[in-house]
Amino acid sequence: MKKLKILEICPFSAGICGVWTRVLSESEEFRKLGYKVRIFSSNIIRGTHETASCKEDSEGITISRFASHQDFFDRIISPNVTYFNFEKKLEEYKPDIVITHLLHPHSFKALKTCKKLNIPCYLVTHAPFNVKRTFPLNIITNFYEAIKVRPAINDFKKIIAITRWEMPFLHKLGVKKEKIIYIPNGLPEEFFEQEKTRESRTREVLFLGRIAPVKNIECLLKAAKLIPRVNFTIVGKAEEKYLEKLKLILEKEVIPNVSIFLPISELKEKIQLIDKHKIFVLPSLREAMPQVLLEAMARGKLVISSKTDGGKEIIQDGKTGFLFNIDDSKKLAQLIEENLKRSKEIKGIENTAKKEAKQYLWKKLIKKYTEVFNQK
Repeated sequence: MKKLKILEICPFSAGICGVWTRVLSESEEFRKLGYKVRIFSSNIIRGTHETASCKEDSEGITISRFASHQDFFDRIISPNVTYFNFEKKLEEYKPDIVITHLLHPHSFKALKTCKKLNIPCYLVTHAPFNVKRTFPLNIITNFYEAIKVRPAINDFKKIIAITRWEMPFLHKLGVKKEKIIYIPNGLPEEFFEQEKTRESRTREVLFLGRIAPVKNIECLLKAAKLIPRVNFTIVGKAEEKYLEKLKLILEKEVIPNVSIFLPISELKEKIQLIDKHKIFVLPSLREAMPQVLLEAMARGKLVISSKTDGGKEIIQDGKTGFLFNIDDSKKLAQLIEENLKRSKEIKGIENTAKKEAKQYLWKKLIKKYTEVFNQK
């Protein structure tokens, strides 16, 4: 098979972002197969007000970043959408394959340019369908789907779903069944190959991820107050106002068994952090496909998640981890306390979870991409 020249397009290529983690991981796997890979993105550093350099080379992958722009109207109707112009550079680069991420305007810009150049364009949706939007954003979103998404979505070569639960939503958007391919987010081999940290575990419960309202960390704090002898660690990139709110809760409610730390960027350190804890908790209000649950499972940790769409897809309740109703801090505290006492009994659950996580190795999942590329 010809070694393809692949272009990935993503709104972010710096900072903490699940979409960016997916893009970088699959790009690295493509590179290992000998493909030439390039990434186009905006210059925004996710989770900050800062910007990244216009060009970067990472492990043989070239990242080209374009200035982000939003006018006043854009900021009002779509504050989470990043606009950037890359069409001219796409025409100059002339890739064999384009993979664009998210149902955002940049993906339809990519599709238009690819059709002009007769280049196959694939869309990875990232399961945005469990978001409950308030007025007027719900009206605007429905309008955008009607005039932009529905008329063009079947023009993508394939629609790549990262979860199974999103497929009915894609059908409602008018996506033809034969267009949809399931390729979930994956794990690098390091999660299974890195030696376990030898030092003794210093804490019991870990939350690792973006510290933002959607993660519902208030629920975790309420659970921590109910079990004061259990230590909780919260690590991640924080939205400033939300972090201030959490610190105020900790002070006002007097919850000394919770510690909040800055994010970890190095994969080795991230794995070591997971190793130092007994239980991983994800109390989110919504999740598409929570990568961090898979990461904790891969390291043989007991995982507990709220019953989000993503949490329910990854965890088999009582078999590979535990689920609790969203915002039920009492049930969360109960699950943590009970499972800390029955460490021997949960060993089987942890081993089953680790076996399940191995199904998400990127070196396995990348083969699905190559099969898709070979289809006419």
